[in-house]
Amino acid sequence: MKMEIIKTLKHSKESTSTALGFFDGVHSGHASVIAEAVSYAKQNHLVPAVFTTQQIPRSVLNNEMIGSITTLDEKLAAFEGLGIERVYILDFREIMHITAEDFVRDILLGCFNARHAVCGFNYHFGSGGKGSGSTLSDLCRQYDITVTTQHRIGFEGLPVSSTRIRNAVASGDIPNVNKMLGRRYGFRLPVIHGRQLGRTIGIPTLNQKFPDGLIVPPFGAYATSVTVDGKEYCGVTDIGVKPTVGSDCVLIETWLPDYCGRDLYGEILDIRFLSLIRPEKKFDSLTSLQSEILKNAETARIIHNCPVGNRKK
Repeated sequence: MKMEIIKTLKHSKESTSTALGFFDGVHSGHASVIAEAVSYAKQNHLVPAVFTTQQIPRSVLNNEMIGSITTLDEKLAAFEGLGIERVYILDFREIMHITAEDFVRDILLGCFNARHAVCGFNYHFGSGGKGSGSTLSDLCRQYDITVTTQHRIGFEGLPVSSTRIRNAVASGDIPNVNKMLGRRYGFRLPVIHGRQLGRTIGIPTLNQKFPDGLIVPPFGAYATSVTVDGKEYCGVTDIGVKPTVGSDCVLIETWLPDYCGRDLYGEILDIRFLSLIRPEKKFDSLTSLQSEILKNAETARIIHNCPVGNRKK
């Protein structure tokens, strides 16, 4: 069954078990919330659903730019992979002034027809974020909606959170990003035409535009795993503005040293990041750049073939 995406407030005829949250990154803590909603739905013949918003609530409330961890498409794919059949995704500005009580009565019950709701240990809702998990339980009890508040998922002594993951992305700590996400960080993006300078030095690269609105990792070369036609290849991926040859936007540029196949222009390529190899730097010549990329490829192969738990930061 294809996952249904609903962007307006309308009444659902089917009863739902609904996971509540923004779910940026759909990290391991989020996955536990969603898994509980799906499990309850299966046991009680309900539709497993997620309610989220188009914007990060804090970015609207505080009028600040906060880069997301993943694209919307990536987030939706993660929902579907966890067993969600319906996603309610609303403009946060349309609901930000609704009181906690009105949210439960008019939206959770009136629109989602929720018979069960699941939230994380630090969930807040309603005007001013005044509602908490305990508030949700108290209000839902009036409408015979059961509530489960999931316990925190910890990592290195602290709760896994989107903020921690954003900070780890911003510092280039990809191994810990992947551990907190519970999967590998990366993107599915179309391959675009570049200047094809890599071909002149025997290193043809695949170019992708870095998604707008996302937090940008440190510029530099990364070991990656790239899936082509269902097979994973070792990749050397550079994120940056290509200081040696110049670029007017942030690009993702990947060389697959062990790939020999068809032209991939226009195709959607899945790139997963494993570890930062080196920060971005400018080279004196294309020959120096070529030498460095070849060295990076050897490092990337070692990282790519290493068991996940043994990958070094």
